[in-house]
Amino acid sequence: MSQSEFLFPQRQSRRDFLAWTGAAVVGSALGATTRLSAEAPEQPVTLGTGKWTYTLDPKWGRLPAGQSYGFGCAIVADRKDRIFVTSRSANPCVAIFSPQGELLETWSNDFAQKIQSTTDDVVKTAHGLYCSLEGDQEFLYFTENKPGARVYKTDLEGRILYELGNVRGKGSNSQKFDFVNPTDVAVAPNGDIYIVDGYGSQLVHRFDSSFHHLQTMGGRGKEHGQFNTCHGVWVTTLGDEPEVYIADRANDRLEVYSMDFVFKRSVSGVRKPCCFYQHAGHLYVPELDARVTILDADDQIVAHLGDGQGIPREELDKHPDKFAAPHALTVDSHGGLYVLEWLPTGRPRKFTPTA
Repeated sequence: MSQSEFLFPQRQSRRDFLAWTGAAVVGSALGATTRLSAEAPEQPVTLGTGKWTYTLDPKWGRLPAGQSYGFGCAIVADRKDRIFVTSRSANPCVAIFSPQGELLETWSNDFAQKIQSTTDDVVKTAHGLYCSLEGDQEFLYFTENKPGARVYKTDLEGRILYELGNVRGKGSNSQKFDFVNPTDVAVAPNGDIYIVDGYGSQLVHRFDSSFHHLQTMGGRGKEHGQFNTCHGVWVTTLGDEPEVYIADRANDRLEVYSMDFVFKRSVSGVRKPCCFYQHAGHLYVPELDARVTILDADDQIVAHLGDGQGIPREELDKHPDKFAAPHALTVDSHGGLYVLEWLPTGRPRKFTPTA
């Protein structure tokens, strides 16, 4: 595949949105989003307590009429605080927001024919997204969620730089690898790339920055070094040396390893952890079981946010301060918390720190 090809070549920008709606009404047009209640609550909605208090921004994440989110897959922030949201939707597959919350661009998924797939299949397989600062450049890593899937490395425009997995053959920017069903990617400070096969083999693979395979560990089970849905991976820099954190979702734990997969410890107190984000000396964990948890550098839990366990899905609009199924999150440079949920509407929301 040519490096000039885009993963999502059909693109729409803010200029298109303005042309559709007219500058005078763009604000209202961008109000047609998948929020759960018809009107924003009159009183501010807050989460947490003390230092870990957040206020909901009820207008963030809105899409133009005719566009909608699907099941929320991943959400990341780049170093300019632009927020990338991907969900199981054909329109858009990726939505990009400015730091001020303006919808800047959307990417569609009409690349299906290039990868010998169908549009429906592409929508069904959206899953992971990781934003990586490598030197003075940033890159995105997309993870397909299907048997025989691929991992794509792209630039911030979605231009494909490398494919790993079920490709036609080895090339200058592609390599065959036997993934079963990968879910997440993380990149270490030294450039090593970690990929978890969380819906498949329960293996964790390590590659160098050129995608040369270095090491594999794991397998299904409950012992240390085994996993039951190793859904997320992150390389933290909170301690004296980088460590690899694995979100072992169905085992309700975080497993911590050295960079070369020596087991170090297990962290409990989480419920169905999905993935991670590191910010300001803390690790943020979205939990599919209706909660967000924040840990300090010593793995001590400092906050549980929005615990919505036991609330029926049909009553979520009555509880805007609760989560149902956080699947991914990110944090901007100002501490703004963005949470995306595994719901048919994605329910992407921003919470501003208001301690």
